Amino acid sequence: MKITFNTLLLFFLPVSFCLAQSFADETNKFRDHYKNEFLTTGNSPLKKEDLAYLRFYEPDSTFKVEARFEKVKGQPFEMPTYSGINKTYVRYGILKFRVNGKRQTLTVYRSLSLQANAKYKDYLFVPFKDKTNGIESYGGGRYIDLKTTDIKDDTYVLDFNKAYNPYCAYSIGFNCPIPPSANHLSVAIYAGEKKFAKEHEEASLK
Repeated sequence: MKITFNTLLLFFLPVSFCLAQSFADETNKFRDHYKNEFLTTGNSPLKKEDLAYLRFYEPDSTFKVEARFEKVKGQPFEMPTYSGINKTYVRYGILKFRVNGKRQTLTVYRSLSLQANAKYKDYLFVPFKDKTNGIESYGGGRYIDLKTTDIKDDTYVLDFNKAYNPYCAYSIGFNCPIPPSANHLSVAIYAGEKKFAKEHEEASLK
């Protein structure tokens, strides 16, 4: 039987649509959980009525990339925050990946205070800046959370659609780590959370 190009197209289009829809559903589910956390966290900077001002890029699977993970043995150091108070972190590893064909790296950090807490001992942290900061996204950078168990066979699936704003994007009075220069990407990340749409007083950006 002769299979024409149009026949193949009719087969692959529904499959592609289903995959895209599944990814969008996964991203939106994450965002619903993210919004709900503002209502259940004791020191949340937002109230229920503020959630309407949260803005996000449309889910985009091109910003979900496979990254090669390289473990490093870093010494504890003080990471500055926008409030002027330092927090103690250690470099845990480096992620190497490509975004739109361009090679990029991000350092993964571990909080020593969280590591001492049995509930959060596996938590890791990736603060970063990119070319959208101050234009479409928060000027102070964005964060991505992960766990040690998310890294498998020296590989981590880095999903920028889950990038979120620090609390300093919504209000002053929070100790938000400043993304180190090593985590300043040379590309624009059109994924994840955008600028908060409600006028407010932000923390001073350094």
